[in-house]
Amino acid sequence: MEDRYYIKVCGLTDPQNIKKIVDLGVDFIGLIFYPESKRYVGDFVDANYIKSLTGRVNKVGVYVNEDIETVYEDVEDMDLQYVQLHGEETPAYCAKVKKVAKVIKAFGIDAKFDFEKLKKYEKDVNWFLFDTKTSDYGGSGQKFDWKLLKKYKLKKPVIISGGISLDDAIQIKKLPYKFVKAVDLNSKFEEEPGIKDVDMVYTFMEYLKA
Repeated sequence: MEDRYYIKVCGLTDPQNIKKIVDLGVDFIGLIFYPESKRYVGDFVDANYIKSLTGRVNKVGVYVNEDIETVYEDVEDMDLQYVQLHGEETPAYCAKVKKVAKVIKAFGIDAKFDFEKLKKYEKDVNWFLFDTKTSDYGGSGQKFDWKLLKKYKLKKPVIISGGISLDDAIQIKKLPYKFVKAVDLNSKFEEEPGIKDVDMVYTFMEYLKA
């Protein structure tokens, strides 16, 4: 893994917008297959288009407590490299998914979060993603207290998510946590739900490089 921050842009729904984001050279694109989400991709983009996206970008299917067979089918039909799990999926479920794709397991973080419970997931995931704890499954547009990350003691790389904006780039560069290897961009980089502001994403990427 390179010594830099990897960029994941999540919640994309428009084919032309997706292509522009991919052309920026982001590392991951997140496609949400949770029908309750405002950024549910199923209504806008067909499987053949997603499958046609090739190159260095990693395609991430985002699911919430989905039937395992549906995940298997989507991974094959769309050539997804990663599956991100945002619900109450168990380590056993993660292990099954890991047979067909790399796994990102998301957890909502607040002051009461028990980081010890991550140990039972460690061998069955490739990344952890830490988002802001809400009553829903992510998408709050709010940041959690990044100081809580000091409680993380495992070696799996971490993606931070939740309300990250262009103004956060400098603070992210100053984070003392070497395990934070990627940043998830979503609602604060949008023109409207599902449509990203390409210039803002580019500017953020340049700030992190500087």
